[in-house]
Amino acid sequence: MWISENWKEYEVLDASDGEKLERWGSYILVRPDPQVIWSTPRTDPRWRKYDARYARSNTGGGQWNEHRLPEHWALHYRDLCFLIKPMNFKHTGVFPEQAVNWDFITETIRGAGRPVNVLNLFAYTGGATLAAAKGGASVCHVDAAKGMVQMARDNARASGLENAPIRWIVDDCGKFVERELRRGRRYDAIIMDPPSYGRGPSGEIWKLETSLWPFLEQVCGLLSEAPLFVLVNSYTTGLAPSVVGYMLDSVFGKRFGGHTEAQELGLPVTASGLCLPCGATGRWQAK
Repeated sequence: MWISENWKEYEVLDASDGEKLERWGSYILVRPDPQVIWSTPRTDPRWRKYDARYARSNTGGGQWNEHRLPEHWALHYRDLCFLIKPMNFKHTGVFPEQAVNWDFITETIRGAGRPVNVLNLFAYTGGATLAAAKGGASVCHVDAAKGMVQMARDNARASGLENAPIRWIVDDCGKFVERELRRGRRYDAIIMDPPSYGRGPSGEIWKLETSLWPFLEQVCGLLSEAPLFVLVNSYTTGLAPSVVGYMLDSVFGKRFGGHTEAQELGLPVTASGLCLPCGATGRWQAK
């Protein structure tokens, strides 16, 4: 497991009975987590003295209850800054477990010793984009949701990266990749966090189990002659890290050689010493 254990301002304080107790800077949140199927005593008093709790509804969805939070606040990871904002479906705008991937991205780009051009697909609020820019790369950030791209731009500004070489693109990732292939544009590194399910602008259905493989084959055509890495992250339930690794190795390793690693992502739980599993990541590297 790749564990994001270098946070100073974020912490999973405890986890029990389908929920996790988290510290986001100076605010305490309780949020549901489907991985937490164990039941342990909730001895931390902050289980009862939180600033906000997201409660799921029996009819689907849910809402924030006892909401005592500002509209947004800043959360720092190393020299990156994110604006945290409680949103629908329990999200806050940041997935803290991705920090271990951000470290990998920044360090790999810095270690390349050459200019690096990065494509970040399904890029959400820009954690990987900021990590790549901090490493010195030029980045193309693509997401279909205009609001998420604006949040990413705000995070870049908060991180002192408002003048970094980042292209902000609001577009369907599949359509964008097709156009980039026609343009003959190439990238040294590609990052993506594809959804489990979605619909394209013309009603096309994206289902990860059937769509990811052909998409990876297509994206392979965007790599430069001297690629650095490809990183694929997924939160699709039941998708083993090894499957992500097999796909990366079969597509990118077959063409360029190199090596592939794949692991679960995890967050340490302070009260129990456990590590909470949080999705799967595969990394292919040319060297």
